Amino acid sequence: MVAHNPTDGVYPATSDYVHAMEVRGAQRTLYISGTMGLDRSGKPGETLSEQLVLIWDNIRAILASAGMTVDNVVRQTSYLRDVSYAEENAAARVAALGGRSIPTTAVVVQTLERNWLIELEIIAAA
Repeated sequence: MVAHNPTDGVYPATSDYVHAMEVRGAQRTLYISGTMGLDRSGKPGETLSEQLVLIWDNIRAILASAGMTVDNVVRQTSYLRDVSYAEENAAARVAALGGRSIPTTAVVVQTLERNWLIELEIIAAA
């Protein structure tokens, strides 16, 4: 994977994301559907922090089922119920990826269930 952050002709990326990620030599691509902060019984965490922990635990389990880890994540789209969730979501992503930056987009939406505060969509490559 090669990060691309051009400085000519485009605004600068911040430290928590890159403009583009080139994947070279990948043989497999995994597209993870929107994943919520639900426990194994389907109950959502009560706070955004709890839901973020559950989401990343769920994503790690899904990645493991494909023989991948968070090191294989190349793209994330976040669907936030409230704009105030953006900073905590970004911090959780940076922590989950061990400081590695990836292309990311955050969108504020109305979720299908009122107590779903965030949903993440992930693309991974190996």
